[in-house]
Amino acid sequence: MHVLITGAGGTVGRFVTRRMLDEGHQVTVLGRRPLQGWQTAFCPHDLADTAPDLPSADALVHCALAHEPGKFRGGEGNDPDRFRRLNGEGTRALFSAARDAGCRQAVFLSSRAVYGDHRQGELLTETDRPAPDTLYGQVKVAGEAMLEDMTGPTFRGAVLRATGIYGRVPERAGHKWSDLFRAFACGEAVASRKASEVHGEDLARAVALVLDEGVWQAVLLAHFEVFNVSDLVIDRHDLLAELKDLCGCAGTPPKPATSQPGVMDTAKLEALGWRPGGQERLTDFLQTCCAELQASA
Repeated sequence: MHVLITGAGGTVGRFVTRRMLDEGHQVTVLGRRPLQGWQTAFCPHDLADTAPDLPSADALVHCALAHEPGKFRGGEGNDPDRFRRLNGEGTRALFSAARDAGCRQAVFLSSRAVYGDHRQGELLTETDRPAPDTLYGQVKVAGEAMLEDMTGPTFRGAVLRATGIYGRVPERAGHKWSDLFRAFACGEAVASRKASEVHGEDLARAVALVLDEGVWQAVLLAHFEVFNVSDLVIDRHDLLAELKDLCGCAGTPPKPATSQPGVMDTAKLEALGWRPGGQERLTDFLQTCCAELQASA
C-alpha cells in the first residue's frame, strides 16, 4: 500500500511512519522537508496550500497541525484566525486532494480535546457530543466533520481521538518527559498532575489497524468511523515513584493529584483487535530512561 503522511517529522508522525515502513508499505512524506535518512519519498506540502498537488496513493494519514512551536492547546499564539484557516481550510483542501489522487481511505489524527477538559472523571465515548473548550479542540472537531462530509463508498474515513503520547520517538533524542525527569532527578520540586497517556507505538498500531481493509470489512464498519485511543491514566506521583525505584533518583515525588481526567473508552478500537501495552510498556520505557538520567546527574 502507498501511504501519504503529513506531519511525519513530528512525534506522532514518526511513530506512524516507522510502523508503515516496518509493515512494508511505501510511504510518501507530505511536508516542507523530507525525513533525512528514512526510506520515504517526499512531496512538498503546506497546510496553506489551497489546491495541493498530491501523488497517486492508496491512503492518507493526516498528523500535521499548524501551531506555535511546542504548543498544541494554545498553539494559535497571537493569531487565532490563521490557526483556524490553516488547520481548517488547509485540512479540507488536503482531504479533497487525497480523494482526487485516488486514495481510498484517510485517517485523521484528532484529540481527546474534542471532549473538553471540563469532563473531569467522566467516561468519554465516541458517541458523546463534542464540547471542546479550546481552539485546538475546535479545529479538531472541524477536521472530523470535514472528513465525514467527504466519505462514501469510494473514500473511507477514520478519526483517531488520541490522548497524550509518550515513548521514545524514532530517531529523535529525548522524549516528552525528558525535562520533567531531569528536574526530578536533580531534586527540583515537581507539580502534581494526572493525565491519560498512550505509547506512540500503540497509537501507530491503531493507525495500521484502521488502514487494514480486511479488519474494516470483518467488523462491518461504516464509511466513516471515530475511535478513542488511550491506555493509562498516570499520576505523576506514581510515575516518578516508579522512576525513583527503577533508577535510584534522589527526587521526591509530588503529592497525588486531586483532579481526575476524563477516561476514554477504547472498547470500539479494542473490538478490532487493538491492545495497548499498559503498565508493562510504561515500565519498560522507564527502564530505558535510567542511563540518561545517570549520565546527566
